[in-house]
Amino acid sequence: ADEQTSATFCVYCGNTAILKNKLSGEFQPDRIIPFKTTKEQAIDAFKSISKGRPLMPKKFNKTENIEKIRGIYIPFWLYDFEVTGDIEVNASIHESWTVGDTHYDKKSTYLVTRGGIMLYDNIPIDGSTRFDNAIMNTIEPFDYKELIPYNHAYLSGFYAEKYDVEGDSLLSESAERAINSSRKMLMNDINGRYDSKVMKHDGLQAKATERLYALLPVWMVNVKYKGKQHIFAMNGQTGEFIGDIPIDIPKTIIYYIVLFLIILAICILISYLGYQGGI
Repeated sequence: ADEQTSATFCVYCGNTAILKNKLSGEFQPDRIIPFKTTKEQAIDAFKSISKGRPLMPKKFNKTENIEKIRGIYIPFWLYDFEVTGDIEVNASIHESWTVGDTHYDKKSTYLVTRGGIMLYDNIPIDGSTRFDNAIMNTIEPFDYKELIPYNHAYLSGFYAEKYDVEGDSLLSESAERAINSSRKMLMNDINGRYDSKVMKHDGLQAKATERLYALLPVWMVNVKYKGKQHIFAMNGQTGEFIGDIPIDIPKTIIYYIVLFLIILAICILISYLGYQGGI
């Protein structure tokens, strides 16, 4: 096993090998969410990705294309934040009207303020450089009500990784997520009939109140198709399934040619009917 692997399998007998020394001290997780979905459900999710995707290669989601599928407990840092402060926004209303030969335009601008205290629990940040952050962010959210105290027994039958990114180094990234969510919430609260909203002042600040180290369940599915690797992931708790789906170029070309011909035929028909009506 490499430096980050903390649970794997014996290559001879297939039994789970938990490297407890790699999950002790500062590397011992505070919490864990056990797997609720199975390997078979991950395979079924992959087989069903063709639904609603007419441009996907016909044989891409065949089971035989699955090169590797693993249930992995991935390390995450979970942050709690308190966001305080306010924002000031120039909100404008545009009006126009015509009286006789004169056209009038009126722009009214108001200074609108919103503020408050917003609390966030368990903002997750992937603590491993081995996994694509974009994929890890997409399979969120997890139901953190099911977080339980960590126990080695939950690793049996699965792989597990330990973090290789310190929690302190991810603090600013998680704080920015909390501030962005707060800013969006306050901007959405400025409703009414405003036509435009321009930020004038942003005084939001985030203070971390707690940080936990947790292992979260993910099914990683490696697919090899026509010599190229495609990575899929399924949330091991909720079943959310995402990944890199290729496009069949010949099928796409045919699809758009047919679409163009249909639109052309409709336009010709409309023109013909208009011409006949004119006569």
